[in-house]
Amino acid sequence: MPTRTPDRITDRISDRITIEEARTHFAAGPRYLAACTQGLPLRETLEASRADLDTWERGHTHAADYDIPVASARASFAELVNVEPSRVAIGSQVSALASVVAAAAPDGAEIVCVDGDFSSIVFPFLVQAHRGVSVRHVPLARLAEEIGPRTWLVAFSLVQSATGEIADAQAVARAARANDAFTLCDVTQAAGWLPVDAGEFDVTVCSAYKWLCSPRGSAFMVVTERIQPVLRPIQAGWYAGDDPWKSCYGPDMPLATDARQFDVSPAWPVWPGTAAALDVFRRLDLDAVQAHASGLGDALCARLDLEAKGQAIVTWHDVDGRDLAALTAAGIRASGRAGRARVAFHLWNTPDDVDAVVSALRR
Repeated sequence: MPTRTPDRITDRISDRITIEEARTHFAAGPRYLAACTQGLPLRETLEASRADLDTWERGHTHAADYDIPVASARASFAELVNVEPSRVAIGSQVSALASVVAAAAPDGAEIVCVDGDFSSIVFPFLVQAHRGVSVRHVPLARLAEEIGPRTWLVAFSLVQSATGEIADAQAVARAARANDAFTLCDVTQAAGWLPVDAGEFDVTVCSAYKWLCSPRGSAFMVVTERIQPVLRPIQAGWYAGDDPWKSCYGPDMPLATDARQFDVSPAWPVWPGTAAALDVFRRLDLDAVQAHASGLGDALCARLDLEAKGQAIVTWHDVDGRDLAALTAAGIRASGRAGRARVAFHLWNTPDDVDAVVSALRR
C-alpha cells in the first residue's frame, strides 16, 4: 500500500453524527427525491473538489498526493460495509468491476440473475454467451430457491433500481453456500441508507455517486478470500501493483496480494470529493438512516394507498408518465424507470417532501 496514508485511517475514533446534523451538510434538499439517480453533494465534497481544482489550476498537484484520498475513501467504505480495507478494490464503474467476475466464470457456467435487475451486473455475463455461459432470470421473491447445483454464481442488487424492493440477502447467501455457488451483490442502491455487511457475499460492488453522494466515477469492489483465487485481475494496471510507485515499469511488476490487485487506476479529480463524502457517511448510524428513509417511504405509501415495504425508494405504475410530469411541474426532482414513477428519500428529506408529493399528484 502507498505510504501516504492519513493518520485517522489507523486511529479511528467514535465521532458519530445524527441525521439532523448530517442534513446541515447539504446545500440543497427540499423536494429533491432523486438520490436513486444521483446523490446531492455534501459541503465537504464541494470544498474538497474545489480545493483540488484550485491546486491543479495553480500547477501544484502531485500525483502521489491522490493516494491520500484514495486510501481514505477505501478505509471509509470498508468501515461502512464491515470489512477490512485490504478486501476493498477501487474502480470507476460497477459494470467494469462486475466484468472481472464475469470473465472468471467457467465455460458453460450458469449465472442466476433477478428479472429486471440493473444492466450493469447482467450485461457482463450476457456477453459471455460465446463461451456457453448462460444467464437465467428469476423473480426477486424466488431468487434464493432458484439457486441450484448447476449455479456457479448468483448476481443481484441488494435494492432493486426499478422498484426499490430489498432482496432477502441472508436467504440468498445461505442458498448459494448450500449449492457451492458464489454471490455477487450490487449495493449501489443500498449503501448509504441501508446497513450492509459485505462479508455475506463473495463479491460486493458499489458505485458511490448515488446514496453515498460522491462524484460520479468512484466505485468499489469487495473481494473475499474465498473467491479471490478464482478471479483474475484482467484490468491490472500500474495501480494494481504491490507498491504502485515502484512497479510502474517492467519487467519486475509484482501485483498486490490482497484485493488491491483488482484496483483500477483512479480518476484523480473524483477521489478528494469521494473521500470527503464517505468520511461523513462512515460516521452515521445507518440503522437510524434506514429508519428515517424507509419511514418517509412508508408514510408516502400510506398516503397513496400503496403497500408499505420499508423501502427508501417508492415506485408505482405510471406508464404514460403523467405522474412524473406532475411531480416535475411541482418542482419535485423524481425519476421514472420501467414504466413506473420513482421517488427516493434520503438524509435531506423530511415529512414536508411526503406532503409535496401527495399535493402534486392530487392537483
